[in-house]
Amino acid sequence: MGRQRKPKVAIGQAGGPTAVLNSSLYSFIDKAYQDYEVYGIKHGFQGLVNKQFVKFDNKLLKQLEKSRDVPGAFLGSGRYPMNEKDMYQSIQNLKEQEIHALVFIGGNGTMWTCRQLEIIAQKMNYDLSVIGIPKTVDNDLHETDHSPGFGSAARYVALSVRDIGKDLQAMQNFESVRIIETMGRNVGWLTAASMYLKETEVQPPHFIYVPERPFILTNFLHDISETMKSIGHATVVVSEGIRDEKGELISQLSLTVDKHNTVLGGAAAFLAKTVSKELNLASRPELLGMNQRCSQLYVSPQDRIEAEALAKEAAHFLRKGSSGIMVTIIRESLQTDKYMFKIGCTDLAKVAGLERPLPTHFLDEKGTKITNEYRNWLRDIVGSDIKGYPKGLTELELSK
Repeated sequence: MGRQRKPKVAIGQAGGPTAVLNSSLYSFIDKAYQDYEVYGIKHGFQGLVNKQFVKFDNKLLKQLEKSRDVPGAFLGSGRYPMNEKDMYQSIQNLKEQEIHALVFIGGNGTMWTCRQLEIIAQKMNYDLSVIGIPKTVDNDLHETDHSPGFGSAARYVALSVRDIGKDLQAMQNFESVRIIETMGRNVGWLTAASMYLKETEVQPPHFIYVPERPFILTNFLHDISETMKSIGHATVVVSEGIRDEKGELISQLSLTVDKHNTVLGGAAAFLAKTVSKELNLASRPELLGMNQRCSQLYVSPQDRIEAEALAKEAAHFLRKGSSGIMVTIIRESLQTDKYMFKIGCTDLAKVAGLERPLPTHFLDEKGTKITNEYRNWLRDIVGSDIKGYPKGLTELELSK
């Protein structure tokens, strides 16, 4: 009598990569490998439509293990908006391969697509289990305390702003203002994280501006002027997606990738020019760029631990026969000093296509500084091992 054939599962990576995306991929496959035939989907949802499957054997799994701590996406990722025809074709492709389980690692758009694929499979009377593993540097997924990828990106932003601000302090007799732009099309979690290491009013950043609050140019210029009077230089951080009172993007550059996708950029450059023109101050824009999501120098150890834990638990839920879910992080230690978490799950329908804004209580009344509540919430995600710098001579003189 022949050996019983293993069931098949396909897994893909979608959307913008993170520094720990491959950690999730490896951990899921490593955990599922003994019980399933595992197929990787190349280039995200586009690969699912185009039948780009690759079967994992021992050799390929060992190769993936070498990329466990490497940024990017081992299978290839990307953004591919699926239409209904694509979705039916995708289910047909899975049916032809006799794959009855589908797992994707991604953000809110990925979870929406997973939900739609589950619905299409039901319409086609095809038995398909669908599970989502969260990842996003924006941290805009609902139903989870935070998402893998965010902790490392937030750590990068906090350290970079700390260092850029210190550099400006040294050069304040040559230039006066630096405006730093972070990722964040609709939410300001990353921008707010730039204040994590700020311990005094003199230390950078002096103000932040996030999409959750309307950006009022006159208030911004006033903030810069007052900071120049009190400190002598100004470092501010803005989200790429900040908008004015009418909802119009401040960004003066919106690059169209194709008819479905645009890349924001230019808010810092526009504001730096405005500061130079209106306030007659030497102002420089700084774009933190893709290093926010791919730098390995600044990976949060906790971020990697959680990326792996979520993926392993996703494999466990799959074995139990779960479907239509996204695995989540549940923080257990809100009232204690010791950070603890456990893994739960939520219905895909509760997260599909939705964006979670930065909560009001994480910002001060003006919305330009964070509260201690946000700093405390962030500490164990980003890492308590990083600190602000000691006071320089200028700061010592200002604090007298």
